[in-house]
Amino acid sequence: MAKTVSPSSLGLRAIALLEKLSPQRLEALARDCAWRHFKTEQRIISRAAPDRELYLIVAGRVRVTTYSAAGKQVTFRDYGPGEHFGEVAAIDGLARSADVVGLEPGLLASLAPVALQRLLREEPSLAMHLLRDFAGLVRRLSDRVIDLSTLGVHQRLHAEVLRLAREAGVKANRARIDPAPKHADLAGQVSTYREEVTRELSVLAKRGVLGKEGRALVVLDVARLQKMVEEVKSGA
Repeated sequence: MAKTVSPSSLGLRAIALLEKLSPQRLEALARDCAWRHFKTEQRIISRAAPDRELYLIVAGRVRVTTYSAAGKQVTFRDYGPGEHFGEVAAIDGLARSADVVGLEPGLLASLAPVALQRLLREEPSLAMHLLRDFAGLVRRLSDRVIDLSTLGVHQRLHAEVLRLAREAGVKANRARIDPAPKHADLAGQVSTYREEVTRELSVLAKRGVLGKEGRALVVLDVARLQKMVEEVKSGA
């Protein structure tokens, strides 16, 4: 069971959703939140569960994922410090649509739906931020549907590695993804099997696109990988 901790507005100051709230509002919000630590691989939210809290990540990282009827993992997104999750159920009142598990130890603050709805009415800047988040979610899901409908497994993997490279930071046409993503995790991101990911990463390594440095996966030629992705998408 997650360990509860005392409230503190200091932990809320780095939450992007709350960035325009006054210090006084943050102090009150800290008291309204429930605070708890979580561990690696701990389940924070279960799919179809009735709880509806909004979660704010003060420290640590989590993964939003689910499983098909056949047991195949489908990963939606990872979240880190300063981000939030769980807002859909907090707003529409329905059961959870995915699982959320801890990727590394961290600290969460959770806000009950009633408190969130009051905050949305009283803080227009927060409501607009949440609307922009929903718009971004719709765009990401639209892109994913298009990719799943038009791209093959290898092309989806190329696009995912390119996304991770950009997220890690590109310098002199190289990107260092540290630590290297697990093949099973990549498979969940692109809706395939681990063996397919392993084979295609080996092909990219032989072609000089990827390499390894310690525990890191290195994209040796980001421009080439980007061209591979763009050529396939433009012809899809």
